[in-house]
Amino acid sequence: MIIYNVTINIDDSVHDEWLLWIKEHIPQVLGTGKFDKATLTKVLVEEEMGGQTYSVQYRSYSREALDAYYREDAERLRTDGLKKFADKMLAFRTELQIVDEYTVNFK
Repeated sequence: MIIYNVTINIDDSVHDEWLLWIKEHIPQVLGTGKFDKATLTKVLVEEEMGGQTYSVQYRSYSREALDAYYREDAERLRTDGLKKFADKMLAFRTELQIVDEYTVNFK
């Protein structure tokens, strides 16, 4: 399984509007059928550049599903945020491969 991670720094002046937008955007990405789950997290660091930083981790079904997302959906879905927030939003993307997962169950 591959995690498609998008890290976004958003300017304080549009933060609240962006947060509403991203909560609508994530279901649109999931609606492509290439991911089974997404997690929105706030990065707990104070940025020198200012603003607030978030990470969205989309769990892809497979390498093939992620590649299909890039080919069929990524550009269209990225464009809306770029138009809406322009230079108030800086995003970078990384891919993470899950090696192993662990859980603990205390009774």
